[in-house]
Amino acid sequence: MIVTSLLDTDLYKFSMMQVVLHHYPAAQVEYKFKCRNPGVNLVPYIQEIRDELKSLCTLRFTPEELEYLRSWRFIKSDFVDFLGLFQLNDKYVEIHPAQEGPGEIEIRIRGPWLHTILFEVPLLAIINEVYFRNTRPGLDLGEARRRLREKISLLRDTEGYEGCRIADYGTRRRFSRQWHQEVVTTLREGLGPQLAGTSNVWLAWKLGLTPLGTLAHEYLQAHQALGPRLRDSQVAALETWAREYRGDLGIALSDVYGLSAFLRDFDMYFCKLFDGTRHDSGDPFAWGERVLAHYRANRVDPRSKVLVFSDGLDIPKVMRLYEHFHGRCQLAFGVGTNLTNDVGPEALQIVIKMVRCNGQPVAKISDTPGKNMCDDSAYVTYLRQVFEIPADPEAVTC
Repeated sequence: MIVTSLLDTDLYKFSMMQVVLHHYPAAQVEYKFKCRNPGVNLVPYIQEIRDELKSLCTLRFTPEELEYLRSWRFIKSDFVDFLGLFQLNDKYVEIHPAQEGPGEIEIRIRGPWLHTILFEVPLLAIINEVYFRNTRPGLDLGEARRRLREKISLLRDTEGYEGCRIADYGTRRRFSRQWHQEVVTTLREGLGPQLAGTSNVWLAWKLGLTPLGTLAHEYLQAHQALGPRLRDSQVAALETWAREYRGDLGIALSDVYGLSAFLRDFDMYFCKLFDGTRHDSGDPFAWGERVLAHYRANRVDPRSKVLVFSDGLDIPKVMRLYEHFHGRCQLAFGVGTNLTNDVGPEALQIVIKMVRCNGQPVAKISDTPGKNMCDDSAYVTYLRQVFEIPADPEAVTC
C-alpha cells in the first residue's frame, strides 16, 4: 500500500477544503489527468493504480491525526469534525486507456468538490510510485543520495547564503513514499534552519517540521463558475479567502490569468491585505521585478512582503534568485521534483487539473506555454477576451 495516511498530501488541500466546506459545499467539479512526458506507457499499470486507489479509499483520519490538525490556529473545529467522518470514494474516479495516444491513460475525477479535492496529490504519488517500481525495480539509490548530499552542501556551505531557506514541495512527483521520507529527513539533518518546512502534512507531523502551503490554481479556477461574474472571479476568490482566514495563509497565487491580469486585480487593498505572492510560471526574475514594482506603485514597502518561488526549481536556481532579490523583499522557495525524484531516470511530469466546475469549463492561462489544460477552446478564447490576455495559440492545450 503506497499511501497509508490521509495526511500524506499537501497542506493547501486542507486549507482549500475548509473554504469549500464553509462556502461552496454543493459545488460539483471535474478533474483531468495528463502526463506531459512523450512516449510514456502507463496502460500496463492501470489495474495496479486502481488497486492502490481502492486501498486509499479505505483510509480514515485517526484520532491522533485529527488532533494534529486541530492544533493549527487556522483550522476550525467544525472542519476537523467533518474530517472525522470523511472517507474518499473511488466511485468518483474513472481510470482507463485513452482513446487517442498509444500508452496514454485517461483519468477523470467527477463529483462534489468537497469529496473529490483530496484525490489529486495521493493519486499522483500513487501513479509515480507504481510506474517506477515497475520500470525501475530495485533501483540503486546511491547516486540519488550523492546528488542530495551535493545539493545540501551547495546551499549550506556557500558563503552568503546562510539566510537562504528552502521547503520540500515534492509529494506529487516523488519517486516513492519511502524515498520522500528519506529526502526530507536528510534535508532536516543537513540543512537545519535552512529547511523552512514541507508541504507534506504527514511528514511535517512525523518529523516535527512546519507544514507549508496556502492555495492552488483549482481554487481560483473554480471561481470562474462560482463568482458573481467572470471578470470579477479572481477578486471574489481572494476576498473569500481573506474572509475565511482573517490574515492567516496570506500568499496569493499570481498566474491563473497571467501576471498582467493578476496585477490589475491585486490593488492596494490586496497588496496590504496579503502577505505576499507565489510564482509558478514564466520567467521568475521578470515576475519578481514586476511584483516588487507593483508593491512600490501601491505605496507598500516590498521588504515587508514575501515572494514565493515554486516553479521547477533546483538549488542553483534558488541561489540565483536569492542573490538577485535578497534584501529587497522576504523570500521563500519551494523545491519539488528536483528533490524527491532526482534519482537517475527521467521524472514523470504528471498533473491532475480541474477542468469543469458546476458544469461549466474552467481554465488557467499560464505565463508558461503548455502548462494548462482545458476541454473547451472556445471558452479559453472568451477567457482571454474577458481578462485582456493576448492570444497565444501555444499557451493552452485543450
